[in-house]
Amino acid sequence: MATVTDKAVTGPDPDTAVRPRKKARAPWRSTAAVVLLRVLVIVVALVLWQVMSGPVVPEYAVSKPTEVADALTRMLGSSSGWTDIEVTTVEVLAGFGLGVAAGTVMGLVLGSFPLMGRVLEPLVAALNGIPKIALAPLFLLFFGIGSWSKITIAMTGVAFVVFYNIYLGLRLRERELVEVVQVMGGRRHHVLGYVTIPTLAAPFFAALKTGGPLAILGVIGGEFIASSEGVGHELFTAAQNLDAASEFAGLIVLVVLTLALNGVLTALDGYALKRLGLAARRRPQSRS
Repeated sequence: MATVTDKAVTGPDPDTAVRPRKKARAPWRSTAAVVLLRVLVIVVALVLWQVMSGPVVPEYAVSKPTEVADALTRMLGSSSGWTDIEVTTVEVLAGFGLGVAAGTVMGLVLGSFPLMGRVLEPLVAALNGIPKIALAPLFLLFFGIGSWSKITIAMTGVAFVVFYNIYLGLRLRERELVEVVQVMGGRRHHVLGYVTIPTLAAPFFAALKTGGPLAILGVIGGEFIASSEGVGHELFTAAQNLDAASEFAGLIVLVVLTLALNGVLTALDGYALKRLGLAARRRPQSRS
């Protein structure tokens, strides 16, 4: 005899039920919030600087934001100010470019030939241990007080950073991937395109971002020691005259130069990694 069992139909268990996902915030909202917070921090810092200069901190040492703005306006409104900015910018770009080229060549050569790398790498490490600013008097004696002495100082600092990133990147390259490409009939240019360049892309651009500030540091240090023009020369003159407003105006110019160079390198980094297929992929947003 067949029996019929009645089953009660119940709703989903509240503990195991899938809850609707909250809508993710729009990306532009989070970006706008970050920008507003940054602006707020800068405004608060400027207000505190203006109020504390004099009663708390000696005004001759830190000046005031209003006086710094006047000094920056005078600097940007004069032909000599723009000449100094142009000279420093050219020296930074030239030293940075030559340093990247020299470091890349050294890294590729010593990384591609292991025996040469083992012989010369300790010598390179010894040279890198010398403070670059300590070499400035030697470069000044050899090249004079013109632009080439500053370019050489900047090039030296950048070259070692790029060299180590390229050299260590080649040493850490996965040998198995090289062998797979070679077994499949790939030649040197295939190994270069499918293994070497993707492996070196990230450390190379990391070296570029690290080398940018080093190039600016080398140029300014050289202009501090001996120069007749440039932002570093103006900073040294302002320090001798106890002109804090002009000192901060020159520092603002250097900050803008650093941010501009870093922005260009970041854009180039993103473009290159995207072309190589190494850029991080965004996850598709789930629809509720």
